[in-house]
Amino acid sequence: MSITIHTTLRGLLVSGFGLASLLALSGATSAQPRPPAAIQETMDIGDEPGRVSTEEATITDGPYARQMVLFRSSEAPGTVVIHSAERFLYVVQGNGRALRYGIGVGREGFTWSGQVKVSRKAEWPDWRPPPEMLQRQPYLPRFMAGGPGNPMGARALYLGSTVFRIHGTNQPETIGQAISSGCFRLANGDIADLYDRVPVGTKVVIRHKATL
Repeated sequence: MSITIHTTLRGLLVSGFGLASLLALSGATSAQPRPPAAIQETMDIGDEPGRVSTEEATITDGPYARQMVLFRSSEAPGTVVIHSAERFLYVVQGNGRALRYGIGVGREGFTWSGQVKVSRKAEWPDWRPPPEMLQRQPYLPRFMAGGPGNPMGARALYLGSTVFRIHGTNQPETIGQAISSGCFRLANGDIADLYDRVPVGTKVVIRHKATL
């Protein structure tokens, strides 16, 4: 996997970011079993507030590069379908095709499934760790303004009334890994592309693994 990054600056290192609160989900969501062992999982990589990753940071080759693929689905064109076990997000195009993005997903114990809608969108979103996260990791900042050093990355799509989001990251090398507390992360260049394609109100289907 190759990552194109125009600017990289390492700053303060903290661990354990990933906006989570499974209790905030509706009854349609549920915890899922551990992904196949063949898929790489990283349990000890945290986020790095202050580290800079520009909006142009993009995965340019390998399986997690953005690409058009064959995709069987009964969902309408424009629907977002996430297969967390495979580490892919799809935007259904119709005619058996979809635009596929590589993603980072929730670590063991923080995966979930369900159906929601994009409730709002934000460019360079602020980060406010929820109380549950601060209780587990009291050293985290209570607030961090949006910008290139923010772990939320360049864009965010908010999922229904949950605390979960599809968002960017200042750690594009973590795409394809299971490290968050339930959010789905893309490289900044990819989340910017997705942001422009997906309007508020878009249906999002989260599955732990692919189904026919």
